[in-house]
Amino acid sequence: MEAGRVAIWPRMEPFLLGALQVAPSSKLGLPYLRKMAIYVQTRDGCFPVLSWPRWKRIACGKLLLPEDVAWLYFETFDLLVDHRPQQRLEWAERLSQCSSKSELDHARNMLSVDTLQFLLFLYIQQLNRMSLRTSLIGEEWPSHRARSPSPSEREAKISYQNRNWDDQAHLSFMQSHLAEILELLAEPGQLSPSGQAQRDSQQISREAVRSLGLLLEGAADHGKPVQPVHRLLVKGPLQTQAGYSTQSRSFPLRKLLSCLQRCLTLIPFGITACLNSGKKQIWSQQVEGAMKRAMIARNTHMAPAGSKMVLMSQVFKQTLAETSDKLTGANIKIHKCSEAFIYLLSPLRSVNVDKCRDSTVVLGPVQTCVHVHSCQNVRVVCAAGRVAIGASSHCTIHAMTPTRPQLLPGNTDITLGPFHTFYPSLEDHMASVGLAVVPNVWDQPLILGTDGLVSSSNNSPSSQDTTHKLLPPSEFHTLSVPFQMEGDTCEVPGGLPPAYQAALDEKQKRIQSWQKTVMEARLNKEQKRQFQELVELKFHEWLLDTGHRQELYSLIPPAVTSLEDPKEAATDRIRVKDRKHSRTAPEEG
Repeated sequence: MEAGRVAIWPRMEPFLLGALQVAPSSKLGLPYLRKMAIYVQTRDGCFPVLSWPRWKRIACGKLLLPEDVAWLYFETFDLLVDHRPQQRLEWAERLSQCSSKSELDHARNMLSVDTLQFLLFLYIQQLNRMSLRTSLIGEEWPSHRARSPSPSEREAKISYQNRNWDDQAHLSFMQSHLAEILELLAEPGQLSPSGQAQRDSQQISREAVRSLGLLLEGAADHGKPVQPVHRLLVKGPLQTQAGYSTQSRSFPLRKLLSCLQRCLTLIPFGITACLNSGKKQIWSQQVEGAMKRAMIARNTHMAPAGSKMVLMSQVFKQTLAETSDKLTGANIKIHKCSEAFIYLLSPLRSVNVDKCRDSTVVLGPVQTCVHVHSCQNVRVVCAAGRVAIGASSHCTIHAMTPTRPQLLPGNTDITLGPFHTFYPSLEDHMASVGLAVVPNVWDQPLILGTDGLVSSSNNSPSSQDTTHKLLPPSEFHTLSVPFQMEGDTCEVPGGLPPAYQAALDEKQKRIQSWQKTVMEARLNKEQKRQFQELVELKFHEWLLDTGHRQELYSLIPPAVTSLEDPKEAATDRIRVKDRKHSRTAPEEG
């Protein structure tokens, strides 16, 4: 940012968390949203806040969207709203008491959103729209034929195709569509018959510009506090440039557009800045000697709340573990990791697992969304506000979530299972982000097609369905987090579904029966030695066959002292359990 210059940039969160990573329905195009803008501002009960019943009537009756999709957009926008954790817990409790669809509808009818901000939220769904030109040249997500970037391009961007994480794409989107965005904020009386604003005479009210704060923020100078865009426009040098009138409390559209276009710049603490100047992260649990090509960086030392991020790329054959204030509230991107075991045991804002394979990711509670994209043979264990999986194969997701998991296009052989682990501070972390154990709809996925609508196939797994299945109880095991930490949680929060608990009980009975058989065999000393050697041999064969040997070996703390600051290390350290306990770390069975 240049000294002495007011800078305005796209906010990260609406694009990162709000834009669904699937091409939107054509019904969310500009012509339809213009008509919706006129409708909501001229109907009683739709402005300045829009209730769920009103939106459902517009979405299903006029835009012809399925009700599930209408609720998906409404619910996603609500995830972006800065509710206090206690409010989210109270909402979860209200939903958990609903025993029928009519009771659920009655609870939902009490929700409402800011009308103009919701319009802008619907508009930015165009971020992931496929155009004919860019799909032909292979430079638009989610094309699988994109050209291989050069090493310098990889350094500048972790994933060119993932627009939700691409701050350059956010800036380009706002520069290209700012005029249309401002037109959606115009008052209905100043629109042409087609719904388009007459820019020469159009005025935008201060209240409407306040809604623009969903997408834009900025600072008066380098090092100054970040402010919503409307505060920058009504005082200081931008007041004159934007043409703000204190008498009419409005802006001329043309002047406002010109002012914003001049001030728009790249977010100073986005992914590009994080890659160029972010701090290198040294992990509490990290085996030395295999991290040469890995890149782990963060911007948590300089970014405001909501824009904190940690980037992890190309972690190979490693176990990484961390519980730290540096992770709390951060957006995490795990990119191109292979044969890795990653434990991030802090309350997180969002997590994106992108282009990983043969890895296990265990997460602390995630306030908003966990998105798995272009992964192969990856296991993710999470409690999250939302879970989405797209363009992935042979992945297993163990989730606790109050919203239906989204199965985006391009999936093959996705397995959904119940959340099956815990660590001592898990329940405290869940409360801090407003996540409850109920409702938990991990087994009710919502299948989205390429046009953003619900797939015509049944959402319940069937014999012909190859995209997903529910984990059979006979194949279920709990997962043990192999680290010692402080806290009171000593079991899976909320317990396990009855069928899975029964399967575990049956396995425990078999273990007890086996132990009884061994005791009753009355082996002598030599027989016990031979028997122990045989059991250990079979155990190591199992470790090799399943790939768990690498996971156990990588849990051995390094002999070399970590390079991190000793004071920081003292607050972030988590200890590996002794070898006896760590043998069951991959899965208890």
